[in-house]
Amino acid sequence: MPTPTADAFPADPFDLPALDAALAGSRFAGHLHFFPSIPSTNSFAMQQADCGAPDGSAWFADEQTAGRGRGAHAWTSPPGSGLYVSILVRPQIPPADVLWLSLAAGLAVHNAIRTVTSLQPDLRWPNDLLLGPRKFSGILTELNAEVTRVRHAVIGIGINVHQPQFPDDLRPLATSLFLETGRNWPRQDLLLALLQSLETELAALTAPADLQAAAQSIRNRLERRSTWIRGKRVRVDEGDGFTGATEGLDPRGFLQVRTPQGLRTVFSGGVREAGPP
Repeated sequence: MPTPTADAFPADPFDLPALDAALAGSRFAGHLHFFPSIPSTNSFAMQQADCGAPDGSAWFADEQTAGRGRGAHAWTSPPGSGLYVSILVRPQIPPADVLWLSLAAGLAVHNAIRTVTSLQPDLRWPNDLLLGPRKFSGILTELNAEVTRVRHAVIGIGINVHQPQFPDDLRPLATSLFLETGRNWPRQDLLLALLQSLETELAALTAPADLQAAAQSIRNRLERRSTWIRGKRVRVDEGDGFTGATEGLDPRGFLQVRTPQGLRTVFSGGVREAGPP
């Protein structure tokens, strides 16, 4: 692991005009909003969505003072150290299929990291990206929906980029691109690659006629890029908790786990690697 250095938090500004130019023709062009500091990009994006902000609006920040992760967990977001971005989409898909948005976002992060750094992250269902055993990126998708339609969804993505270290309680669990490579990767490059990858994923998912084909593509690619989708022995923190081996995704994208009592579907619980039986 690299030793933290004095330049571990380099000046790493964003250039909005250059991002807009590179994203010309995409849903994001003209809809990028940057904050030096904000409590939570996701919370702000949900407020703006309620006020009529357009599909493709993206809010990102140098710092979050109250960043949020899945399951009411906090997402540590110190200034200048990570990529914190929330994207508004207004997809024409049923609420029952909205998990595919989060899974597609995970693939977009994977592709962006691979494109910029050549690293090959692992994807832990449903919303974590790992390098080795430690997490460096998480995704939080929030909805405003009726029974039959999604009014809007906000996809929040956090990526640890420049952090040279973490608090003692997080060191076994968290990492950053700097810690894994000893290099400081420009957040501008990562954000551009991420939004370009998301454009491709969302274009496929938000066309109703293509939803089944897009979902099958996501399922197939997850099985190739994640060690967690099939054959991983896991502990699931759902209900009273259970342990078993992962056995793919069901037609809505939920993880299936084979237990001694039979096949179970994971709807919302956290999934962690389990030791041998």
